[in-house]
Amino acid sequence: MDFIWYLYGLVVSFLAVVIVLTLHECAHALVAYKCGDPTPKWNRRLTLNPLRHFDPIGLFCFAVVGFGWAKPVPINPENFKHYRRGLFLTSSAGIIVNYLTAFIVYPIYLAVVYYFPSDILLLTDFLTDFTYFLFAYSLSFCVFNLLPLYPLDGFRIVDALNRRRGKVFRFLRNYGYYILLGLIAESFICSTFVRFGIGIMDYFDILGWVMKFATNIFGWPIRALWGLIPW
Repeated sequence: MDFIWYLYGLVVSFLAVVIVLTLHECAHALVAYKCGDPTPKWNRRLTLNPLRHFDPIGLFCFAVVGFGWAKPVPINPENFKHYRRGLFLTSSAGIIVNYLTAFIVYPIYLAVVYYFPSDILLLTDFLTDFTYFLFAYSLSFCVFNLLPLYPLDGFRIVDALNRRRGKVFRFLRNYGYYILLGLIAESFICSTFVRFGIGIMDYFDILGWVMKFATNIFGWPIRALWGLIPW
């Protein structure tokens, strides 16, 4: 029975991740195209087909750790009508869409919790878990992508706003990917120890601490606003 519930959790989680990643990457592609770059269209990324956006390693990391990424949308900033504005808008698009998704999904989650018939047990559990995962992953992916580490959106936003290419920028550009993988691996190791009953390892989960802190801050306005409604 425990294995069945574990498998059920993986399926629901995966479905939520599929939607979150697809919306994120499609937003990048659409905004880049609107800013004058046809590259996403040429690479068939102007689509809601999730198979066009998946990165195997990023999806695996998201599934096992809760942090991950999709296949970056190829763009050529030289095609933008306004270089820096186009780069900033394109880099921010996925983050904004994920936050808006969290904002829209949270009241649906509350409506399911408070009003959906409890006698339809399996469907109620599925809708409750699915809408919560969709909210949580949208918020998590939004915050995760704000980290200024290449190839995440946070680095590209820094690139768009920063005219200087100093040592810090070059360091993040050259080693950001490896730092990111190291943080994810460290988080995975800590969470694995926690699952085996070594709870103290949770205190050493660097990425986990950052994500919990940031997600609580970013999620507070959403919970507070919708919490004003007398459900």
